[in-house]
Amino acid sequence: MWFVFLFLIGFGLSVTGGVTIIAYLNLLPAGLSYSEVFSFILMRVECYFFPLGIIIMIFVLYLYPNHLR
Repeated sequence: MWFVFLFLIGFGLSVTGGVTIIAYLNLLPAGLSYSEVFSFILMRVECYFFPLGIIIMIFVLYLYPNHLR
């Protein structure tokens, strides 16, 4: 049960971070360069949710007990 709960937390964090990164990519048509947008994304805390969620999901999938071994 804990594995499912942790996986869903990781999934929610990665979705939140991914949507935020995509939303900030809308600054490109506003005239900012790629380097300015990239440095802006690196300064935002909510964009770090994406890699954190991916790491949590990989960790849970790695530790999930597989009864087929």
